[in-house]
Amino acid sequence: MSSFDNNVPTKFPNLEPRGPAGELLLAQERAKATFDVNQLSKFMYGEEWLNKMDKVLDVVSNEPAFDKTGRYYESREDKIANGFKKDKRLVELVKEQKWDETETSIANFLYDQSTPFTLHYNMFIPTLRSQTTDEQKKLFLEPALKHHIIGCYAQTELGHGSNVQGLETTATYIPETNEFEIHSPTLTASKWWIGGLGKAATHAIVMARLITNGKDLGPHPFCVQIRSLKDHRPLKGITVGDIGPKFGFNSVDNGFIMFDHYRIPHVAFLAKYSQVKQGSGEYVKPPNAKLSYGTMVFVRANIVMGVRYALAKATTIAVRYSAVRQQFVDAANPKKWDNKVVETPVLDYTMQQYRLLPTVAAAYACFFTGSEMIRLYNLNQVEMQKGNFGLLADLHASSSGLKSLTTTMAAEAIEDCRRACGGHGYSLFSGLGQFYQDYLPNVTWEGDNYILTQQTARYLLKTYRNVVAGKAVPSEYNQTVTYLTQYLENTKAKCPVTTAADFNNPEVILAAFGFRAAYGIAKVAEQIDNQGRSWNSMLVEISRISRAHCQFVLVRTFIVALQNTNLDKATVSVLRTLATLFALTTMEKELSEFLLSGYLNADQTAMLKEQVITVLEQIRPQAVALVDAFALPDYYLHSALGRADGNVYKAMTDMAEREPLNHTQVVDSYGTAIKPLIQAGQAAGRWNEDGTLSAKL
Repeated sequence: MSSFDNNVPTKFPNLEPRGPAGELLLAQERAKATFDVNQLSKFMYGEEWLNKMDKVLDVVSNEPAFDKTGRYYESREDKIANGFKKDKRLVELVKEQKWDETETSIANFLYDQSTPFTLHYNMFIPTLRSQTTDEQKKLFLEPALKHHIIGCYAQTELGHGSNVQGLETTATYIPETNEFEIHSPTLTASKWWIGGLGKAATHAIVMARLITNGKDLGPHPFCVQIRSLKDHRPLKGITVGDIGPKFGFNSVDNGFIMFDHYRIPHVAFLAKYSQVKQGSGEYVKPPNAKLSYGTMVFVRANIVMGVRYALAKATTIAVRYSAVRQQFVDAANPKKWDNKVVETPVLDYTMQQYRLLPTVAAAYACFFTGSEMIRLYNLNQVEMQKGNFGLLADLHASSSGLKSLTTTMAAEAIEDCRRACGGHGYSLFSGLGQFYQDYLPNVTWEGDNYILTQQTARYLLKTYRNVVAGKAVPSEYNQTVTYLTQYLENTKAKCPVTTAADFNNPEVILAAFGFRAAYGIAKVAEQIDNQGRSWNSMLVEISRISRAHCQFVLVRTFIVALQNTNLDKATVSVLRTLATLFALTTMEKELSEFLLSGYLNADQTAMLKEQVITVLEQIRPQAVALVDAFALPDYYLHSALGRADGNVYKAMTDMAEREPLNHTQVVDSYGTAIKPLIQAGQAAGRWNEDGTLSAKL
């Protein structure tokens, strides 16, 4: 018998894929672009940010703790352990490389996987920055910035999530000792889903019902130590742990915590806006009831920013792969390469363009809207310091509705892009499968998407009533009042389009979106205010008016962003066409509402559909260049299908070689599961040891 080494890994033969090579196909696509890709990247990110990304990328892509090559093969325990390694190494790199806050965030961005410290950066520190006194900043924020304490944000409970007012955890002021007693009175009061709480956090921002002098004043934030700084054991009175495996996001230790009459010092109550006086327990109200919205507005604004990267990643992978993947020969218009007929790139099929290019357009829409949301958030912070809260209501409503709309868009788009990659999209190596799983929590956390639409709708209805009463004036920062005023001035307005090309006019587009949103708001107001309909009975329409308003915001922000830029005419022309594609495909999806409002007629809807196909044809030559402009490095994408060099098939086989099952020739379970069955066949005289049929048969 010949010797057999089972430890020899499986390797693919050294063969080249059938031509033309993916690199050549992508080069051909890039040559079609009529705009400067690098200029567009600089416009979106800023040259300084791109330079910092290159610098950080050069470091993290060579760091063992940031290695992604094993990501698609890891168990949950491995994911958590590797997350801790990355988090610790990042703290060291910040000091070694003297990275600033932007460079640190870029390192986390490039790693592209949440880890146990993620909520420390995204929720714990922002809350401490915005809701603490100077004394509390020294006690909590400064140690957090130095990683001397690790934090999380404990709001959601087993029994309540979006309904923050329904939270059960209590914080009762004890005047005799000047302490608060944190308590979980029921099982459903257990804090649940809290990222970083399961194993990492030493401290938590705990949202608990403030009770003082016998009065329940609703949820307020407390900074609570939960684990010993000596040995990391849970402190007495605390039960804490991990909630277990999830559909995705398994690199984070989402946890639970329960409190048993757990005492914390008075200073733990975050007191920038509201206070509890020592000794007396007297409650001092915040100057504005909505100040507590600050953290959630910040988080939701950043989630909208995150949508732009989610859409950019998904479309970069799917568009590049669609340009490389070839399927079937078009008999009517055969493709040739070196005078030989070749199969057609999938991206040349109109249906593939219809599936992918509107999502590319949506990514750009979210780029501009996300940037605008952060600008408005920062502006609002400045204004609130001056005592001006005029922007807060609109910003809160917009951040809520946009978070709902855009995360839903992103979740649907990632899956659409995965499916558009055909069979290979089902492989984790595509970079889309695990990405989809990990992205999905966005549609639920920081407010369930359907619940959030109610917050937006309440604002829209209140604004509508104010416009009707003459109490609201149109302004640059409140386009809601503007489109509602225009609607009330002419509720019978009709779309002026007479040819398909008329739909290219930005004014026509904005008028249509504004009228449709205003019509829906007016109808809901009429039914609630005058026809006695209950809020609950109107929830479907309430969700629709939030969606309509936020689609108006996305479309308008995209169009307005292109009016005064330093981009050249060629680039602006492409982006305007892309903005038109986003607007028209959105209109097409929502046609029933545009028709119901009476603004569009049947003939115009036919023209709209015709123009969508025309605009797709105009964008098609720019497709690869448009996703290249997102400037997402291969390290970030971690996708065999989305590689910048188009070397798809070699990347797929390289990743398959790293599959642990291929590290040996014979699976470990052979002896217990396969061998006994085969031996039974041999014993029955059916097979010889060499696998040939027995002569007895």
